[in-house]
Amino acid sequence: MTARPRVWVSRPTFPDIVARLDPHFDVVAEPREVMFSAAELASKIADCDAVIVGLKERIGAAEVAKAPRLRIVANLGVGYDNLDLAALTAAGVAASNTAGALDESVADFTWAMLLGAARRMGEAERWLRAGQWHGTRFTDWLGMDVRGRTLGILGMGRIGQAVARRAVGFGMQVIYHNRSPLPQALESECRARWVDKGELLRSSDFLVLALPLTPESRHAIGAAELAQMKPTAVLANIARGGIVDDAALADALAKHQLAAAALDVFEGEPVVNPRLLELDNVLLSPHIASASPDARRGMTTMAVDNVLALFGHGPHAGHPPTILNPEVLAAASPTTHP
Repeated sequence: MTARPRVWVSRPTFPDIVARLDPHFDVVAEPREVMFSAAELASKIADCDAVIVGLKERIGAAEVAKAPRLRIVANLGVGYDNLDLAALTAAGVAASNTAGALDESVADFTWAMLLGAARRMGEAERWLRAGQWHGTRFTDWLGMDVRGRTLGILGMGRIGQAVARRAVGFGMQVIYHNRSPLPQALESECRARWVDKGELLRSSDFLVLALPLTPESRHAIGAAELAQMKPTAVLANIARGGIVDDAALADALAKHQLAAAALDVFEGEPVVNPRLLELDNVLLSPHIASASPDARRGMTTMAVDNVLALFGHGPHAGHPPTILNPEVLAAASPTTHP
């Protein structure tokens, strides 16, 4: 009797969604959050045909070499900088992400961060909780209004576009920078205008980073870029740690070269640059922009759909919906399994 393919799920998620795999696979799901060492991770995936992993699991050539049956790595996230896509592709292993499942939730959270940083909400709450509120002067706690200002977006993918659409209600001018402009119809829908990166930095009152982390985008915002921004500007990073040089940002905030920042992601997370922790003009959150039930359930559903589809099951049978390296699909046919 032929053994059923084996799926490993690296973290607790939504059992009712993962249960959709049960009719077709032997499923092993981790019961608690664990930070696996490289050796532990390699051992976990060694006899798997498919894995569903989070951003903390880094899978590359070494791990793939020890997992000869592995056919797909389904990432629970839009970004996939934890995966060596070239190594997976070379090994004939498909990779997928959850593009589209979390766009609206992340865009909502982006606006919460922008407004919170602009109006100094984190600083004010800490002051209140510390028992400092004995009265306020009329000119205390002045923040920045967002209405009528210029919103800049670096990285105008799905999430950037969702952020831009929300700016309409604030009467903001929206400018953005990508490697190339969006189609005109999409620009019109977002009421956005393409500019070069220099103009984006100089003109933005609020600058949102929504681009993937790649070797080219690492430290896309560093000391030189921060120096070009307005001293009244607010920077928000809801994309990936490493896109911003956190040490340079701490310098700029400490010197009031820009007014404030809002950060959901950090270099080396969960470690946070200690200088950022000391500053009042930065609003910090622990990489939770997609942390809503709708988004996280949608992400799990998409990961499960990708695994099912690769093995010829489910609503997308034969056509994983968010495959990152479609060139391996022919080699990933379920008929190639023992």
